[in-house]
Amino acid sequence: MRNFPLSRGTVAGILKGYIGISAAVYTEVYSMVLEESATKLLLVLTIGLPVICLAMMYFIRPCTAASGEDSSVHVHFLFTQATSLCLAIYVLTTVILKDLLSLSTAISYTFVAVMVILLMSPIAIPIKMTLFPVYSKKRGPPFVSSDDLVSGENDSSQTEPLLIDSSSDTNLVNSYESEDVLDVDILLAEGEGAVKKKRRPKRGEDFKFREAVVKADFWLLWLVYFFGVGSGVTVLNNLAQIGVSLGVDDTTILLCLFSFCNFLGRLGAGAISEHFVRSNKIPRTVWMTISQIIMIVTFLLYASALNGTLYVATGLLGVCYGVQFAIMIPTASELFGLKHFGIIFNFMQLGNPIGALLFSALLAGYVYDTEADNQGGSSCLGANCYRLTFLVLACACGVGTILSVLLTIRIRPVYQMLYSGSSVHLTH
Repeated sequence: MRNFPLSRGTVAGILKGYIGISAAVYTEVYSMVLEESATKLLLVLTIGLPVICLAMMYFIRPCTAASGEDSSVHVHFLFTQATSLCLAIYVLTTVILKDLLSLSTAISYTFVAVMVILLMSPIAIPIKMTLFPVYSKKRGPPFVSSDDLVSGENDSSQTEPLLIDSSSDTNLVNSYESEDVLDVDILLAEGEGAVKKKRRPKRGEDFKFREAVVKADFWLLWLVYFFGVGSGVTVLNNLAQIGVSLGVDDTTILLCLFSFCNFLGRLGAGAISEHFVRSNKIPRTVWMTISQIIMIVTFLLYASALNGTLYVATGLLGVCYGVQFAIMIPTASELFGLKHFGIIFNFMQLGNPIGALLFSALLAGYVYDTEADNQGGSSCLGANCYRLTFLVLACACGVGTILSVLLTIRIRPVYQMLYSGSSVHLTH
């Protein structure tokens, strides 16, 4: 997010998209390489993943981003999005083939090798940039922080010389000394109550966690995210049982459909929201509103249990579920800044497990067990197994939609300010 502050939605969509298909990647490795051995899988998770993470930490560092538009960055993002889409289609296809057909060891290893190549394909970008560097004739001035976005109107008439004349060194030193004296005077005045302390940050600036958590926008965004992902993860956690209760014997296709549509929602929401926020200054939360309206329809389709609607509802829900993730991340960064984004983002993420606890474990589990007891068995069959759950989830998304509309109205001026002008620039 710091390295690409002008493409926050695109970055969030790509990263969350890869997370969305990671389960399918693990499934392929588990079934084709580890031969469905739980011991080998635990060994990979215990030793392999920490080694990979420690090795990759060297490459994760803040870089000096361009101060203006860069067409090559757009092309590189398109390449990454295309390769990730190819990876998702390929992985889900091979997982289904593995489930339906009996593949030899050689074919299985070939499938995994191609998957690794697709997974590593974005590394072609830094290789290309290293071997064939492109030097832009127009380079914007260096900046200290990439956390704030402002309009180009504020900076269009102000330019700083890149080099300072040696004759101004004395004036520069004197100015530093006068600033030090001024700082001392201000501190003394503050102690006497003559000068007010530094103002609190405004929306779009850097917030500390304790400053953000007292803002209404913070809790509105948290609640919208909570109702969206909490209801979606309830279906995800119970999708196999939902399929069985509605007469689907093999739920593999159902799970793959949800996973793939979840990936499309994450990847697409990031790119689409980035386009409209830059072209029309439309707040990203508009897409959370639209997706939760669609989620209301999908939950009603699940509750009706009409023939032929199960797969349609699952696909739509997968897309909308992915949208919630891809939109929340850049929205939080734009409202509260990137300086303390780690703790703000992770607090927002609590909406997922809390939603799973309330809607999935307590609500869906209780309703399912009650209907199973009424049928006199340990498992439940029929639409009544989850009908009440789906109706409650539809109401939850209705509340989330109302809150999302309210949040969009409140933060619209922020986006008008952040993305006003013909182009977006960074300031200190």
